[in-house]
Amino acid sequence: MDTRTVARQCTLCEAHCGILVAVEGDRVARIEGNPDDVLSHGYICPKATAMGGLHHDPDRLRTPVRRVGDRFEPIGWDEAFAEIGRRLRAIRAEHGASAIGMYLGNPAAHSTSGLYGILLRVALATRNFYSASSIDQFPQEFAAWQMFGSNVLMPVADIDRTDRLLILGANPAVSNGSVTTMPNARQRIKNVRQRGGKVVVIDPRRTETARLADEHVAVIPGGDVYLLLGMLHVLISEGLCDAVAVRARCTGWEELSALAAQCDPEVAAPRAGVDAETIRRLAREHAAATSALIYARIGVCQQVTGTLTHWLVNTINAVTGNLDRPGGQMFATPPADAAPYAKYLRVKHGAWTDRSGRYKSFRTELPVAAMAEEILAEGEGQIRAMVTYAGNPVLSTPQRGKLGEALDSLEFYVAVDMYVTETTRHADIILPPVSPLERTDVNLLFPVFSVRNNLRYDAAVFEPPAGGKEDWEIMARLITEVLPLPVRRFTAPVADRIFAQLNPIRLAGAAIAAGPYGVLRRGRKGLTVAKVRAMPGGADLGPLRPRLDSIIATRDRRVHLAPPDFLAAARTLLEHDREAGADGYDLRLIGRRHLRSNNSWLHNVPAMVKGRDRCTALMHPADAADRGLVDGEQVTVTSRTGSIVVTLEVGDEIRPGTVAVPHGWGHREPGVGWRLAASLPGSNVNLLHDPALVDPISGTAAVNNTWVNITSAAGMRADISAAAENIPLPTA
Repeated sequence: MDTRTVARQCTLCEAHCGILVAVEGDRVARIEGNPDDVLSHGYICPKATAMGGLHHDPDRLRTPVRRVGDRFEPIGWDEAFAEIGRRLRAIRAEHGASAIGMYLGNPAAHSTSGLYGILLRVALATRNFYSASSIDQFPQEFAAWQMFGSNVLMPVADIDRTDRLLILGANPAVSNGSVTTMPNARQRIKNVRQRGGKVVVIDPRRTETARLADEHVAVIPGGDVYLLLGMLHVLISEGLCDAVAVRARCTGWEELSALAAQCDPEVAAPRAGVDAETIRRLAREHAAATSALIYARIGVCQQVTGTLTHWLVNTINAVTGNLDRPGGQMFATPPADAAPYAKYLRVKHGAWTDRSGRYKSFRTELPVAAMAEEILAEGEGQIRAMVTYAGNPVLSTPQRGKLGEALDSLEFYVAVDMYVTETTRHADIILPPVSPLERTDVNLLFPVFSVRNNLRYDAAVFEPPAGGKEDWEIMARLITEVLPLPVRRFTAPVADRIFAQLNPIRLAGAAIAAGPYGVLRRGRKGLTVAKVRAMPGGADLGPLRPRLDSIIATRDRRVHLAPPDFLAAARTLLEHDREAGADGYDLRLIGRRHLRSNNSWLHNVPAMVKGRDRCTALMHPADAADRGLVDGEQVTVTSRTGSIVVTLEVGDEIRPGTVAVPHGWGHREPGVGWRLAASLPGSNVNLLHDPALVDPISGTAAVNNTWVNITSAAGMRADISAAAENIPLPTA
């Protein structure tokens, strides 16, 4: 029997931990951490071990399928592509380019193949382009664009050298970082404390990260923006800012000071749910630390104040001298470095809108909150066909339960996905890429946001099956199929030959060669793909280093502390009282992340879902007692938008008045093709969120502070395994 071990990365989340995949014959025998990996140093989380289960999953599609009635049947690749091209070209010819919509899910970012998804979007020339970015990171991009001149200049938390780490709305002990790639974040957090530093977590829940910290501050959901304004007031009024750093590289100091004067800690405290003296102390300790940084992520992104919060995070780091210096917020120097060119790539906001005029485009993309209505609302400009790539928006986006109906109403829908999911079950044709273990890649995106400069090679564990196609091959063929008919017969064969040569490895090689460590810059000592492939754990390119002055993309080459739109929005915020619950809605709903769960991807892998029900409503004991509810019973969670039934989990790690439910569950839709997932309890929490409730600046869906009530669901059960036996499955 063939036995071997292959070094590569786990590509299931942003951490991309190095792994060693032991193979016996054609099976994965075990997966372990790679001690030679230059970023993860042997660490892996349980998700990495799921890659074998994902690869061998019998429910994973291995061939294209086409809808026939209420079932899917196999179809050949050439036949599938021909039908897709014919139908998409016909819809575009009759209704215009924007009659075809496209959704790009975040798995596309986990390989270089995602670039080909962007190229397909360009080929479609549609204004109706959506992605997971407008559900999880637009506020960070928007703040970076306004402050530093480009959305690509999102700073990274230099956690390995900081003396003080303040975390808002993030749980890196479980996520291992996001827009700050930090494998084994638990140990990195412990290291801050071991070297004499301090870690503070600000979160309504005492998260896994908070349990590692020196201090946990239980803020009211959505109260982060007020806490930061209160901290900024203290920093400015007490003269605790780094005046040299501010004068040297920033604009807007006077305007910022005037805003901060309106929000002293006494004003901020009741709105943040944090006492005024704690706010003062947090500000003073941040200013006094030798190095300090605030790191915020998805918990504050998914608020109506998401952009303002990320602006204040960057601003406090800047005015205390902790921007672009070791131990603060920094910018990576990745092997494929687009930052020096950011000043030439002007980002636009509001170049077009959805048909209602409410949702503005940002960097050529509309907020996903608009997608269902753009399909359902009849009239000129209506989306009549859809292409989705590596996403499950039926579960991952707020849409009032209308997105399934919307997808069913399309004239044509093609999905690129490995499974028949809650989303792709509505497709006419599904094109499945090979498994991650059958791909060779060099990821160029996550080094842009890594806590240490690096480059690593992703070796294929198995040869792709005969006839199997990688993501990039599928997307490249779709590009040639949607070319206008008059030129297609001449250009398509040429385009196919060009794409055959422009595979991800060649593209990565060219980008690396031209990058700061490449052979075009450093000659024979420069990096190449071949050199990195020969390195057991990749190339360690050193710690982050100051570079903002050389890459900042604002026209005056200075950090803008006081963008006018941000100031106006903040003043409006302070002029009004915080929203209170009404009409019987008295609990604030937030999200929650589990170590063995990754959106909806892994719920069909037995090792990832064994044990207790993890789609629960976590509630404080006092709130449960007030409602006569007990741990383990079924409860109905109701918002103004919808209701779901889940199991109640009672625990004192969450702030009273708050309830947490994870997303990515609710696999009970008829016709889904992942049988284990469909047998699990749990509900789709996004049915509770109103898609009309968004961050008014960036358009990001505000799904992390929804008002709900919770009542007993006596007689109702979340166990649907019996019903799951009757779900029709694909024959392929």
